[in-house]
Amino acid sequence: MKSEHILLVRPKYYSAYPPLGLLKLSTYHKKLGDTTELVYGTEEPSNGEPDKIYVTSLFTWAWEPVWEAIRYYSSKFPDSELWLGGLYASLMPEHAALSGVNPKRIFKGIFREAECLCPDYDLVPEWNRRSKASIVFATRGCIRACTFCGVSRIEGKLNSERNSIKDLLWPGHTKVIFFDNNFLASKSWENVLSEVRDLGLSVDFNQGLDARLITEEVAKKISELKIDRFVRISYDISEIEPSVKKAIELLSSSGIKRRDILVYLLYNFTDSPQDLFMRIKNVLSWGAVAYPMRFQPVYTLKKNDYVSPKWDTTRLGAIATARRVFGSGGTFPPYNGMMKVKVEGCQNFDEAFKEFIFPREEAFQ
Repeated sequence: MKSEHILLVRPKYYSAYPPLGLLKLSTYHKKLGDTTELVYGTEEPSNGEPDKIYVTSLFTWAWEPVWEAIRYYSSKFPDSELWLGGLYASLMPEHAALSGVNPKRIFKGIFREAECLCPDYDLVPEWNRRSKASIVFATRGCIRACTFCGVSRIEGKLNSERNSIKDLLWPGHTKVIFFDNNFLASKSWENVLSEVRDLGLSVDFNQGLDARLITEEVAKKISELKIDRFVRISYDISEIEPSVKKAIELLSSSGIKRRDILVYLLYNFTDSPQDLFMRIKNVLSWGAVAYPMRFQPVYTLKKNDYVSPKWDTTRLGAIATARRVFGSGGTFPPYNGMMKVKVEGCQNFDEAFKEFIFPREEAFQ
């Protein structure tokens, strides 16, 4: 079979991470004897006309750069077979087809033939120099079916649990970033963490751990790892408060500093400003770091456009401003000043964030 040249395209949207799916496709095609090339946005390829073009996509609100890439490469290489995949393509294929891509070449979900392959980090030398990190899915799917999350629509229930991740680690990398949506739901979590510990790699649970699944055994195992800055957990709804508090206590008892525990706080969903305030207050009183995350509908085409019934643009803006003004990297750390002024000294959301809600009134006081 004649070898092919494959053009891999990451559109011009922001992402702090390399395009994992494209890197796995590179490995897949190189095993077939093909050559691959990675470009960003509408860069000029350096190896001539490709036989196939793969365009990836990220969040649904980042659709415009995807359309731009599709139209550019379709026009430049009309005889090449162009495919579109990724999150946006999987969630909104009908909208994606309006870009001009052949609807039959919109790939939805996960390409299983490449899923088990180590990504081709040779294509991202700057990532290797700067981060030296392998991005890994030890599992796919999730045992939960949270209505605010798109995982169940793309990956389904928990599946493809790995007992080892060694074959997904790039030589020379000193860190592993887990992109699992619910890592601890795997029956093999302990084996994987023991492997990472024995390899001496630092660890980032990027998507956060399920606080409801953190036991004394789990906390002890995590404490044996070289954690990259934070242990991340989520506190998306007030109903799981007891589980979050217990998880922080268990992690702390195992030797992890509370200021090294970051708690994701979803807001602008079914919650109210007061609900978010109470969750922030709880997290800071437990000594952990609060990280508010604004809800974006799964199928939204414009970021930060959605305002839930219990919120308004003024109070949403107040959170964004507060994160910039007295936050640290978008987080609210449990510093004494923050605790006393914004938490212990306030009873409700409007009181805590009044200078950002009523700025003119504050100016005349």
